[in-house]
Amino acid sequence: MAADKAIHDYDVVIVGAGISGINFAYRIQEQCPNLSYCILEGRHEIGGTWSLFKYPGIRSDSDLYTFGFSWRPWEEQSSIADGSRIINYMKESAAMYGIDKKIDYNHYVDHANYSSTSKKWSIDVTANGNEQKKYRCKFFLLCTGYYDYHEPLKSPIPGIENFKGTVAHPQFWDTEMDYDNKNVVIVGSGATAITLLPNLTPRANHVTILQRSPSYVLSQPKEDKLEKLIRACTWWSKPLEHKLIRWKWLLVPFLVSQFSYKFPLRARKIVSDVIQKQLPPSVSRDPHFNPSYNPFEQRVCFCPDGDFYQALREGKGSIETGVVDTVTADTIKLVNGKELHPDIIVTATGLKLRFAGGISVSVDGENYNFADKFIWKGQMLEDLPNAAFVVGYVDASWTLGADATAQLICRMMNQMRKENVVEVIPRRTEEEKKYMTEEPLLKLQSTYVKKGKSALPKAGNSGQWRARSFYYKDIMMAWFGDIKTGTEWNKMLV
Repeated sequence: MAADKAIHDYDVVIVGAGISGINFAYRIQEQCPNLSYCILEGRHEIGGTWSLFKYPGIRSDSDLYTFGFSWRPWEEQSSIADGSRIINYMKESAAMYGIDKKIDYNHYVDHANYSSTSKKWSIDVTANGNEQKKYRCKFFLLCTGYYDYHEPLKSPIPGIENFKGTVAHPQFWDTEMDYDNKNVVIVGSGATAITLLPNLTPRANHVTILQRSPSYVLSQPKEDKLEKLIRACTWWSKPLEHKLIRWKWLLVPFLVSQFSYKFPLRARKIVSDVIQKQLPPSVSRDPHFNPSYNPFEQRVCFCPDGDFYQALREGKGSIETGVVDTVTADTIKLVNGKELHPDIIVTATGLKLRFAGGISVSVDGENYNFADKFIWKGQMLEDLPNAAFVVGYVDASWTLGADATAQLICRMMNQMRKENVVEVIPRRTEEEKKYMTEEPLLKLQSTYVKKGKSALPKAGNSGQWRARSFYYKDIMMAWFGDIKTGTEWNKMLV
């Protein structure tokens, strides 16, 4: 009995105090008030991605009206926000509902084992770097994101080890780094590169994006005309204003992405024309802004109020499309014969995918390999009892997917209590195991997704094993849909 006193017992343990973990905690308090819970956070503060990344200009690449919580509206008159404002919003939201009192910081989860005898999870934690702790719970929630916090993606750049200047990676940015009046080359073409260029140009001498292949970059006003109209017409009711603006951001991006999927060539033409109008005469759309794929086949990059294009027009920023031949002590030589002469190279080449934060998981002592398993409804894992994970969308805010998961799992836990069920396990039928075709969890063709595919579980092509589709469908499923097909519901044997 003395040993049991050292075990921290809860109904639910959430891993991760980022946007997903905070949202899950709120939904548990709201919909399952009878359940006890805690959040284990490996870092020193709330925030997840927004606590880790410190590079200049770090900001949301989704609108805050849907990236923010539905239960605590984003009140600023700007759809895009920088990292510090997002962290403050998350901290204020957590404090408002007492969620911050449920977080154990600097608690890194090493291993979690499910016992089919006790129907509970046993979780081994390293606290504050050296203290070993044990937690126990009935339901285990992984809100750990999808990438490795400790190691960035290492994309091969021939000869990079020869470079005598500074090499920086956005994931571990040195906030003391001096780039005043320096020539900076950013290797990469994703959202991070698009963010960095206009935020480095005010101090740097010149900033160049070097991309192997181009991306779509669209300007997004911090406040558009429709939002201004909604605010003018709802001056008498802040709640109505918040609701209408949120629904605008739910509906418009959905319609745009669906149009792009159904009419890809037409969407490509429209987007290309929009980009062309923003480019200075010195920058050609082809090849620099003429991707080989159609809009939304990979994630579209957005820049607030066109700051990226403004930097190009001012001449402080530029873009090169080509393949690196080699890097020397002070030069990047391209296969096409061009040379760049940077003082600083920023390797914005993507993230290293990592599922469940690298936690080692087992069932009855036997190792559980995530990559071998299929997902159930995009939120539970095949053969893994009483556990859920959060993954968002590639064409909408991450938080929307997180909230759909939270509401479905809360509904499931309430139903378990009503039916005296102690264990829910997703299972494929023998027929599904025989005929189901594998599909990717993240429907993106980005290099970092392709490289990290082996680290992620799989989606199927049928039934409850399909990947996420879109928010409206998923939230309806969470509220009213079937939560039993494809799962075993087991009661405690007396």
